[in-house]
Amino acid sequence: LNEAGLGDIQYQGYISPASPGKFVWGLGGAVNLPTATDAALGAEKWSAGPGVVGLVSTGPWVVGALLNNVWSFAGNEDRGDVSQMLFQYFINYNLPSGVYLTTSPVITANWEADSDNRWTVPLGGGVGKLFRFGKLPVNTQAQFYFNVEHPEMGPEWQTRVQFQFLFPKS
Repeated sequence: LNEAGLGDIQYQGYISPASPGKFVWGLGGAVNLPTATDAALGAEKWSAGPGVVGLVSTGPWVVGALLNNVWSFAGNEDRGDVSQMLFQYFINYNLPSGVYLTTSPVITANWEADSDNRWTVPLGGGVGKLFRFGKLPVNTQAQFYFNVEHPEMGPEWQTRVQFQFLFPKS
């Protein structure tokens, strides 16, 4: 099987204290949208579940992690149920002019799969840049990862390109 395309979209939202200290935390959750361009690249299910995030920023370093688990609640009845954990640690080293080096692999566990096909564990990293689009801050990044552990039918490598609008409270 050799498929290329887009997978499902996962939206994550977190609420955090208005005046955080050195440690910033948030509670929220995730919703998976069945947007894959090919059935082999997605679950064809709507899924949702709780999540938590925490980070510490000191000098040029930002270090943290987020964790969520989603369960299917609707979608293609011919496809299996979804029960999937996502764990993402992140380490950023900020350089001048909004450029940063980063590693933030997305480690997943499919609790519905047998133990030999449960985990995807990537290793790698990339580069990002913060800039303003008018008054709106935007975060862009590109990262490349080799999956040191993956399901039998899973990818050996992955590329992540992100474009994020940031909405800080003024």
